Amino acid sequence: MSEHVIVVDLGYGDAGKGTVVDWLCATRDVEAVVRFNGGAQAGHNVVLADGRHHTFAQFGSGTLRGVPTHLSRFVVVDPLALAAEAAHLERLGVADPFSMITVDRDALLATPYHVEAGRRRELARGDARHGSCGMGVGEVMAYWLEHGPAAPRAGDPPRVLAHKLRVLREALGVQGPPVEDCVAAYRAFAERVRLVDDSFVDRLVSSGPVVFEGAQGVLLDENWGFDPYTTWSTTTFANAEELLGGVGAVRLGVLRTYTTRHGPGPLVTEDPTLEPPEPHNVTGPWQGPFRSGHFDAVAHRYACSAAGGVDLLALTHLDVPVSRMCVSYDPPVPFERDIDRTARMMRAKPVFEERVSDWVAAVSDVMGAPVWIASHGPTAESKRALVPGPR
Repeated sequence: MSEHVIVVDLGYGDAGKGTVVDWLCATRDVEAVVRFNGGAQAGHNVVLADGRHHTFAQFGSGTLRGVPTHLSRFVVVDPLALAAEAAHLERLGVADPFSMITVDRDALLATPYHVEAGRRRELARGDARHGSCGMGVGEVMAYWLEHGPAAPRAGDPPRVLAHKLRVLREALGVQGPPVEDCVAAYRAFAERVRLVDDSFVDRLVSSGPVVFEGAQGVLLDENWGFDPYTTWSTTTFANAEELLGGVGAVRLGVLRTYTTRHGPGPLVTEDPTLEPPEPHNVTGPWQGPFRSGHFDAVAHRYACSAAGGVDLLALTHLDVPVSRMCVSYDPPVPFERDIDRTARMMRAKPVFEERVSDWVAAVSDVMGAPVWIASHGPTAESKRALVPGPR
């Protein structure tokens, strides 16, 4: 079995990718954590045995274990948010976090102008809001798709960046901070991190085990999710496998014992009476409420198929007393892409099987893959391997 691992969420996000990556880095010698999608809107919670807690957004979730991070070309990099995250890591005892991070110079940049434009767009939707995280990532991708080479990138020299930012601000019709201030901040960022080219991942992979950390979940994927409640990001294994360039890796799918999502959109098994403890997931001003439902085997099987299958599973929140699993919908939902698919999901009712007593066996059975990592809490010490994993 390959020594490299790709970590992907088979739900709507928040299944515990961060705590799984932390365990992988705590129990193995890992060369680096590579982020391969999303941006500063990620929120991967890691709790150490001594109580230290950090919500990882752009830094990899192995940082507290001393494992460096690489932000690949598929990540939307937000230098201002990265600086705030680095400051919190320093308060937790991480010396010079910027020395632990490399950035692909072709990665797109998120700016205050993208953030302002994205928030305006979401507010204009009124009651039909999509559940944006308010970090401008979707606006970055939309601008890049329309303007191509004019989109700001991490490796742009100051003069080029200044020109791009002026054009960007005018095109988006926003105010924001002076362009000169942004250029100064981004120049300081470029001097603190190490900018590299695309071949850097090849060198990492040849040096030792690498963990590829995904953001959000397959049920939010830009191609496989349920419009319009999707992300502007590929959340499957595809980006990581492209970075690997043919080198094999273990495809690890992460699931909770119950299904959750942040904000609006389908959640067939939602149950307002189900109130599991969620110390790190709260209602956000942009995403909206954090919602919980019973384990949705139908949606998770679809996510697994959309992602091309998994080799192993990580099952989190085994310490939460839940016992219901949805095995079908009434009426059934055809998952072929069409204009009515989201509406059908919103109307569907869950059909439950008898109460689950052995979650590991039940999830392994319905997903068709063995559970490798069983998690009974937020720390690495609360996890154990049930079957052989990567060497």
